[in-house]
Amino acid sequence: MKCKWGIMILMVLVLMFSLSFTAFAQLPGGIPREETMIADQLTGRVGMPDNFNLWAGWRNQDRGLQQLLLEPLWTVDYATGEIISGSAAEPPEYSEDLMQMTIHLREGVDWNDGVPFTADDVAFTIELHVDTPGLLYHGPMAEFVESVTVVDEHTVTVNLTRPSSRFHAHFLDRWGCLRIMPKHIFEDVEDVMAFKYNPPVGTGAYRLLDYDPAGFWTLWERREDWDRSPTGILYGEPQPQYVLFQWFESEEGKILAQLRNELDMAQHTEEGLRVILDRSDTARAWRRDWPWVVNIDPCITGILLNNMVEPYDNKDVRWALTLAIDIVDYAAIATDLMAPVSPLHLPPVPAYLEHFFLPMEDWLKEFEIDIGNGEMFKPYDPDVSQRILAEAEERGYPIPDDPDIILEQFGMGWWKYAPDVAAQLLENNGFSRNAEGNWLLPDGSPWKIDIVSDPPVAHHHMKNALAAAEQWRNFGIDATVYATEAYNDLTMMGDYSVSTTWPAAEPWGAGVDLIRTFDVWHSRNLTPIGETVAIGPGGAARWSDPRMDEIIEAMEVTDPIAEEEKTIELGIEALKLVIEEMPTIATYGYTGPIAYDEAYWTNWPGAENPYSQPYQHWPNLKYMLPFLEKAE
Repeated sequence: MKCKWGIMILMVLVLMFSLSFTAFAQLPGGIPREETMIADQLTGRVGMPDNFNLWAGWRNQDRGLQQLLLEPLWTVDYATGEIISGSAAEPPEYSEDLMQMTIHLREGVDWNDGVPFTADDVAFTIELHVDTPGLLYHGPMAEFVESVTVVDEHTVTVNLTRPSSRFHAHFLDRWGCLRIMPKHIFEDVEDVMAFKYNPPVGTGAYRLLDYDPAGFWTLWERREDWDRSPTGILYGEPQPQYVLFQWFESEEGKILAQLRNELDMAQHTEEGLRVILDRSDTARAWRRDWPWVVNIDPCITGILLNNMVEPYDNKDVRWALTLAIDIVDYAAIATDLMAPVSPLHLPPVPAYLEHFFLPMEDWLKEFEIDIGNGEMFKPYDPDVSQRILAEAEERGYPIPDDPDIILEQFGMGWWKYAPDVAAQLLENNGFSRNAEGNWLLPDGSPWKIDIVSDPPVAHHHMKNALAAAEQWRNFGIDATVYATEAYNDLTMMGDYSVSTTWPAAEPWGAGVDLIRTFDVWHSRNLTPIGETVAIGPGGAARWSDPRMDEIIEAMEVTDPIAEEEKTIELGIEALKLVIEEMPTIATYGYTGPIAYDEAYWTNWPGAENPYSQPYQHWPNLKYMLPFLEKAE
C-alpha cells in the first residue's frame, strides 16, 4: 500500500507539472527530433560547461565524454561478460616476468579532426601522466612506469618498475580509466591542468556540436567519418545522427518529458518508473514484466562496518548483526523484492554467477561458524529465493518458474534469519539485555547504532539504511538512520561506526579478475581513523588480514588472461575469507529503474536481449547506438 500511495503522489505531481510547464528537453534549433536520441544526464548539471579536460579533474563524464567522444583501449561490458578491445586491437600482452606490457593498437582509427591515432598518442599520454602531478592518473603511472617504447605505429611497450599482471587495468574502462590523449593537441599546451580542451578532440564516432552555457545540456553529432572510430569499425554506423544529454532538476520533470516522448532513456526512482510504465504506451523497462528493473548492475550494496571501532572490531558481533536480519523482509523494505540478494561480496552479474556463485554453492551450504561452547552453526540459507517468491506472490506479482530466471532475478541464497544464534554470539561476548529486551554493550550502556547514509531516499545507500535500522530495532538494538550530505567525508575519514557506503569495491563486472574488489583490504592500504582512505567502498571498513595479503600478492603475479583458472581459484579463496570474517555485510545487487521510450527509437537492450549494458551514463552507450532502430 505504501508503494501505491507513492505512485499516486507522483502522478499528482506530474499532472501539476504538466499544467504549469509547456516544454521539456527542447532541442536546439534545426536539430530534427527523429534523428536525435535524448538521454538523461545522471550526475547533475555541469558546473564548468566549457571545460572538457577530464584528465585534470572530474568533468561530468556522462555528458557524453565517456560515452561518445573518447574511445578507451578496453571496455568492460557486464551484460555480456565481455571485455571489448576498442582502441586496442586485442588484449594486453605481458612478458613472462611481468615487467613489460605490450599494447597492439587497432588500425584505421583517426581523431575526429582527421589526424591518425597512433602509438605516439599512447606513449605521450603515459609519459605526460608520469611527469605531471595533479593529473588523475599521475599516481599509478609514476609508480609503475619505468619507460615507454614506441615499437611501431601501432605497437607500444610499457616497461614497468616492478612485476604487475594488471597494469592494463588503469586503461580498462568501466566508469573511468586513463583514456588516451591526442598528442598533436596537448604537446603544445603549457599548463595541462588549466587547459580547457575546448573544443574536445576524440576518436569516438561523435563530435561536440553545442552545449548549454548554464550546464543543462550537451549536444553531439555523428562524425561523417564515423567508420574511422573503433565503434564504427567494430559495430557499424551509430544510428542517431545526434545525441543530446539533458539534466532535469526534478524527478517529476523527467517523468513528464518521457511521457511526452521528449526523453528516450532515463533512470528514475522505482516509483517514477511505475508511473512511466503505467501512463505511457511507448515506454518499456529493462524487463517487460515485474521486476522491471536492471538487476545485473556490477555494484553490490549493503552495510559497511568500521572494524577499528568497538564492538565492530569483533567478528562475533559482525556475524550477530548479519544473523539478526531477515533478508526477505529487508528486501521488501529496500526494493519491494525487486533486487537479487547476494551472500558474496560480489554483484550477481552473469559472469560471476557462472565463475563464483554457482561453484561456491556447495561450500556455502557446508560453511560453519563457531557460536561458542564447541557448538557450530551453518548460517547459509539456500531457500531465500523461494521465500522471496512466496512473498512476491502474496503481493500479486507474476512469479517465474524457470530456475535460471529465478536465480538471475532473485539470487541464489543468503544468510539465515537466526536471532537466537545472534543473541548467543553477543552474550558470549558480554552483551546483555535489559528488562525491556533492549541490548546493552558489555559495559552496561545501551547499544545505539547511528547508520550514516546518503540523504536521497531513492539511493540504495538510504534504502539499505532504512531496512537495516528496521531489522536491528526488531532485534532490540536502538538503530537509527543518520542522513547527512557529509556521509562520504565521515565514512572516508572513519568518523562513523556503521554506514551504507558500498560494502565492497566494485569488481570489473566481466572476466574473472576480482583484484579490484580485494586490493582495498591489503594491509598496505589500511588507514587509521582520521586519515582519508584511498578507496571508500570496502576500504572504509578499515579491515585487513595477513591471509588476505597473501591472496592479493598471489593475484598480483597471476595473469588473469593467461591464467584464468588460477585467477578464479584465488578469487574464491578471497571470497571465502571475507565471508568467514564478515568485515562488511553484502545484501543485494544494485538495481536500476531504467525506462526506454520507443516512440522514436527501438531495439533497446533488455533482459530478453541483453546485447549491451543498459545505462545511458555508462561509457558502453557508444556500443549500443549502432543497434538502435528508428521507430516506424
